[in-house]
Amino acid sequence: MSGILDLLNSDLGKSIINGVAGSTGNDQSKTESVLTMALPVLMKAMQRNASTPQGAEGLMGAIQGKHDGSILDNLGGLFGGGVDNEVKTDGGKILGHILGAKQSGVESVIGQKAGIDASSVADILKVAAPILMGVLGKQAKQNNVSSSNDLGGLLGGLLGGSKTQHEQSFLEKILDADGDGSVIDDVAGMLLGGDKKKSGGLGGLLGSLFGGK
Repeated sequence: MSGILDLLNSDLGKSIINGVAGSTGNDQSKTESVLTMALPVLMKAMQRNASTPQGAEGLMGAIQGKHDGSILDNLGGLFGGGVDNEVKTDGGKILGHILGAKQSGVESVIGQKAGIDASSVADILKVAAPILMGVLGKQAKQNNVSSSNDLGGLLGGLLGGSKTQHEQSFLEKILDADGDGSVIDDVAGMLLGGDKKKSGGLGGLLGSLFGGK
């Protein structure tokens, strides 16, 4: 199974990046940076949520229903006349459900690294979240994921099952950016290349985790 970052490097991924950039009025390269950082974080958050029976059941219901992958079948229509407000509203709900109280902290950290403000990150993620759910729904269909027990493997595969402990820990740290400033400062410092010695060669880690960005 291809990982979520492999998707961004594909033709479909380029269409998504271009469409999200155009529909939110953000620079294409910065939009790509945001998505490259944010999608693994959102996948990790989903993996966390799906580790409980209730969370797994909720996610399973979503990808078997509204988010079954059909959104990917007409991206031209999705982006063509500007993304529908209904899609953005749906994206906001998805982000709130996945990230909860961590949402503003995550957006702040990613914004600092990408060089754009957190509100622009939020706009990008509101459009990207329903598409990410569609990717998950489509992968679930293709891999015959029919029970909540299979979700963990699917999410792990999309994250890249061979992720190192450092990479998993890094994603966890971003998710624990709760807006109080301290963790955000620490993680932003890591993202921006600070204290590499302490982090055990984080520069190389970021290269692999964020596709060399």
